[in-house]
Amino acid sequence: MPQPLLTPELLRQLEQFQLLASRRAKSTARGERRSQARGQSVEFADHRNYVAGDDFRYIDWNLFGRLDRLFLKLYEEERELPVRVFLDASESMAFGEPRKFDFARQVAAAVGYVALCGFDRVSIVPFPDNPEEIATRGALRTVRGRKSALNFFQNINRLTAKGVANFNESLRRGALEARQAGVAVVLSDFLDPAGYESGLTALVGRGFQVNAVQILSPEELSPSTFGDLRLIDSETGGVQEVTYGKYRSTDYQRMVQNFCQRLREYCSGRGISFFMAPSSMALDQLLLKQLRKSEVWG
Repeated sequence: MPQPLLTPELLRQLEQFQLLASRRAKSTARGERRSQARGQSVEFADHRNYVAGDDFRYIDWNLFGRLDRLFLKLYEEERELPVRVFLDASESMAFGEPRKFDFARQVAAAVGYVALCGFDRVSIVPFPDNPEEIATRGALRTVRGRKSALNFFQNINRLTAKGVANFNESLRRGALEARQAGVAVVLSDFLDPAGYESGLTALVGRGFQVNAVQILSPEELSPSTFGDLRLIDSETGGVQEVTYGKYRSTDYQRMVQNFCQRLREYCSGRGISFFMAPSSMALDQLLLKQLRKSEVWG
C-alpha cells in the first residue's frame, strides 16, 4: 500500500494557507478570489451613473440624497484561481535516494491541497505522456473542492516516472491549453538537454504567475562514487565512460552550482519565483518556510 503523501499534521498546517496571486483572477467560474469583473458580492468596487433598465436594488440612495443624482453601486465579483502544476514525470526523476519524483509528488500534492482548501481549480499536468496512465492523468486535469482531496492524493500516488520528457514542448502546450492564466508551479530537475528557456517563457507570455522548483538528488549535487565509471542516460540509453576522481569533485560541484545559478538568474529576470530543493530536504522546510517567506502562499 502506498505511503501517504502528506502527514495529517502537515495537512492541518497547510489548511491555514491560501495561494497569493499578484494578478486578480480572470476565470469565469465563481470562487472566492477578487476579480476585475463586476457582479454581486460583499466587496464594494465603484459607482457608475444609473442607466435606464438598471436594477433599482443597487442604486446608492445615500448618494442620491446628497447629490440628487442616481448612481449604481458596483461590486467585485469573486472568481476562482486556476492553478496548474507541471510535474516532470520523466525517467530521470526516478533517480536518487530519496527519489526526486517522490519529493516532487509530495510538493504537487501540497500545492494542490492548499488550492482546493481555497476553493480554487487545480490541474496536475505530468509530462511526458504515458498511455498507461490516461485515466489517472485525466482525473487530475481539473479538480475542485476540498472534498476531492482524497481522490486527488490517490491519483497523484498512482503516477510513475518513465519515458523521455520534452520540457519546453510540454510547458508550451500546457500554456496554450489553459483557458485562463493563473498560478503555474513547475516541478522538475530542469536537466533537459534542449534547455528550459522557451517553456518557461511560454508560461510567462501566457500571463501565468510562475513558480519554478528545481529538485535534484543529493548524489547529483555531490556524487560519492569515484573511479572508472560507465554512465547510462536513464532516458535515452546513451552510454558515457568517464574517470571520476576525488580531485574532480570540486570542479563538478562548481559546474552544478553554475547551472543552478543560471536557472535562478533566468527566472529572476522574468519575474519567476525560483526555489532549489534537494530531494532529501525536509518537506516542511520548503512548504512552511521557503514558499511562505516568498509569499507563494500565506
